[in-house]
Amino acid sequence: MPERAVKDRNVLDEFISDFIKVLKKHCKYIIVSGYVAIAHGRARGTEDVDIIIEKIKVGEFTQLHKDLIKSGFECIQPGTPKTLYEDYLLEKTSIRYVKMGTLVPDMELKLAKDKLDKYQIKNRVKLPLTDTTFYFSTPETNIAFKEEYLKADKDLEDAKHLRMIYQETLNEKEIEKIKKMIKERR
Repeated sequence: MPERAVKDRNVLDEFISDFIKVLKKHCKYIIVSGYVAIAHGRARGTEDVDIIIEKIKVGEFTQLHKDLIKSGFECIQPGTPKTLYEDYLLEKTSIRYVKMGTLVPDMELKLAKDKLDKYQIKNRVKLPLTDTTFYFSTPETNIAFKEEYLKADKDLEDAKHLRMIYQETLNEKEIEKIKKMIKERR
C-alpha cells in the first residue's frame, strides 16, 4: 500500500495557511494533535491536520463552506452545507477538506463539542517556536490529550517531544487539570 502521509512540512504549512486564510474570516479555531508536534520540529508524517472551530450556526457554516470552495478546497463528504452541518458537525463527527483534485493532506474540521473544547479555544495561543502564525491549543493541552486520551505510540512520542521543547515553561498543574477534565468529559 502506498504511503499517504505527507512528510514535507512546507506542503503542510502552505495547505494550512491557505485554509486558515479563509477560516479566520468566519470563526475562531485551534490546531490540535499531530501537527502541533510536527510544527515544533518532530520528524513524522501525517495525512491530516486536526482543527476545532468554535460552534457556529448553520448559516455561518454555509458561508464558510462556500468560501472554502471558492478558494480551491473541496469537502470529501458529499452533501449540501446544511447536510454537512447537521449530519456531521452537529453529530460530533468531523468533515474533511482537501485541495481540489488531491487526497492528502486533508483538514479534519470539528465543531467545539463541549466545555473542554471551548476551554481550548478560549486559551488558544500562537506558538513562536513553530515559525507560524496559526492558533494552537496550548502545549499543556496537547500533552494532556496525548498522554491521557489518545495514548497511541505516535501520540506519546509527540507528548514527549513537546515536553522536551517546553521543559522550561510547562505548567504541570495545568496539564493535570486538563487530564482531569478529559477524564470527566471524554
